Amino acid sequence: MAEVPLLGLPSLCDVIVLSFDELVGLVSNKNFYVYEIRSELNPLKWMGFLLYLLKNPYIEEEVRSLQLDSAASEINGVINTEDARPEEVEKVDEMEKDSNDKVTVSSQEVQAELPKVKDKVPAPEDVEALVEMEQDNKKRHLNVVFIGHVDAGKSTTGGQILFLSGQVDDRTIQKYEKEAKEKSRESWYMAYIMDTNEEERVKGKTVEVGRAYFETETTRFTILDAPGHKSYVPNMISGASQADIGVLVISARKGEFETGYERGGQTREHVQLAKTLGVSKLLVVVNKMDDPTVIWSKERYDEIESKMIPFLKSSGYNVKKDVQFLPLSGLMGANMKTRLDKAICPWWNGPCLFEALDAIEVPPRDPNGPLSYWLAAPESNARMMPIIDKFKDMGTVVMGKVESGSVKEGDTLLVMPNKTQVKVIAVYCDENKVRRAGPGENVRVRLSGIDDEDILSGFVLSSVARPIHAVAEFDAQLQILELLDNAIFTAGYKAVLHIHSVVEECEIVQLLQQIDPKTRKPLKKKVLFVKNGAIVVCRVQVNNLICIEKFLDFAQLGRFTLRTEGKFLNSRFN
Repeated sequence: MAEVPLLGLPSLCDVIVLSFDELVGLVSNKNFYVYEIRSELNPLKWMGFLLYLLKNPYIEEEVRSLQLDSAASEINGVINTEDARPEEVEKVDEMEKDSNDKVTVSSQEVQAELPKVKDKVPAPEDVEALVEMEQDNKKRHLNVVFIGHVDAGKSTTGGQILFLSGQVDDRTIQKYEKEAKEKSRESWYMAYIMDTNEEERVKGKTVEVGRAYFETETTRFTILDAPGHKSYVPNMISGASQADIGVLVISARKGEFETGYERGGQTREHVQLAKTLGVSKLLVVVNKMDDPTVIWSKERYDEIESKMIPFLKSSGYNVKKDVQFLPLSGLMGANMKTRLDKAICPWWNGPCLFEALDAIEVPPRDPNGPLSYWLAAPESNARMMPIIDKFKDMGTVVMGKVESGSVKEGDTLLVMPNKTQVKVIAVYCDENKVRRAGPGENVRVRLSGIDDEDILSGFVLSSVARPIHAVAEFDAQLQILELLDNAIFTAGYKAVLHIHSVVEECEIVQLLQQIDPKTRKPLKKKVLFVKNGAIVVCRVQVNNLICIEKFLDFAQLGRFTLRTEGKFLNSRFN
C-alpha cells in the first residue's frame, strides 16, 4: 500500500512520486466531501489537485489522522492491529506515540510550506490551460470504416488489429477460441472481438456497426466495423458517414471475390456508397491470402487489383492518390503490424497495414472554424454533432462524431430540429473523460435539460449562435447511378433518404432542371423525367424535419444518398 502524502514534506516531488502508486481517498466526515486521486491522471492535473488539497481547511483533521496511519505503515503494507500478533501491536503503538511527537504539523507550518510548492507548480487556472493545450497537441485522430462483401473478413481483421495493438489480452482470445470451437466455427474466434452480441456470433454476420479503439505511434484510430450483408446496408451507411478513411476488405479465396464483385455484390455497392458519403481515402486489403486456394499467389493478387482499379476509377476515386492496395491475412495477422516475411511472400515489398494507416494524409481540421475546414470565418465557431445513439446514464448521454468546432464541459447548445437548449455536463472520448473534443472525434456527451426520450437518431447537437438548418423540403442535385429495371426518375418517385445518421422516407415532388454531364451547366429544355447516368436538380420532400446543410458550405452534412430496393442515387443538397 502506498504511503499517504504528508503536508510537512520539504519537497512536492515526494508527494508526486507517492501519488502515482494507487488511489488515495481523503474523506471529510463533517462535510461529506470525497476527494479521489486517480493514478491515470497526468502530472499537471496531479499538481493542481494537490494544491487544492493543501489549501483546503476541511481536510486538515483527516490528513493528520492519515499521517499517523502512514507512520505505522511498512514498505510491504500496513499492519492491521486486529489481525497482528501482540508484539506487532506493541510496535505499532510505539510508532504512533513517536509520530504524535514528531509528525504533527501546525497550520502555521503548512502555510509556511506553501510558498515552496507554488514556486514549482503553476496556479490551478494555469494547470487547466496547460492540460487543455496538452489535449490539443495530442496524436491525430482518424475514424476508419471497414467495408466489403459479407464474409470478406472485416470483423476478423478488426479483431486482429485490436489484439496486435494490445487492446485484447491472450486470456480473452483463449476464451473466444473455446466459444467458437463449441459452435464448430473455429476460424470465427477473432471476429468475436468486434461482433459482441449473440446473434452476430451465431450467424457469423455483423449486424450493427461495431466500434473499437487502438493507437499507433502517431495516430489514434476509431474502428467502425460495418456490416457486409445487403440486408444491413442502412447500418453500413451510418458507419461510413462517420468515417474519415475506409478499408475495403476483399477476400482472395477462389469464388468469394467474384461473388462480391459481380453486379449486385456488396463490394461494388460499398465502394460507391463510401465515395458518396465522403470517404475520400481507401485502403484496399486483399485478405485471406493464406487460403489453400491462394497461398500468397501474386497472380491472384494482380488479378484482383486489375479488376478493381477500373471500377474504383468509375466510382470517382483517384487511384494514384487516394487508393492503396496491400495483401494480408486477417486471421493469422500476417502483414498487419509487421511486414511480411520474404519466406512467406517474396514478391511483396510494400508496407504493412499499420504503416499504411499511419501514412494516410487527410485534410487538417480547424477546431475553431465554424464549418470545419470548408469555411474560413472563425468568428462564428459553429458546433455540429449528428447524434447516432442515446441512452440514460446519470442523465442523458448522446453519441456521435463532432463534425465542426469543438464540444466542451459547460457549453450551452441546441438539440436540433426540436430547438431544445441543453448544457454539456461531461465529454468522453475513447472511453476517457476529457475537457473538450475537437472535430473528427467520436464522443459521448452527457447533457442536462433534455430527456433521452426526446432525442432521436439523426438529431444534431448544434451551437446556439449558428444552429444547423432544419427543413422538410429542399432542392438537391442528384446523379442517377442505378435505377430499378425499366424504371424512370420523375416527379412522384419515392425513396429512402440517408444523410449522416438520418434515415427518412422522401418523395421527389418536382424536377427543376437537368445538368449536362460534360459541361456541368443546366440544359434549357424542360425536364419531365431522366434515366440512369443523368444529373438533375429536383425538389425533395420528407415527412419530418431533418437537419441538413448546403453542400458548398458543409459537405459532410450536405451529402446524402437515396435508396430504393437496394438501388441508390448519388446526391447532394444545393
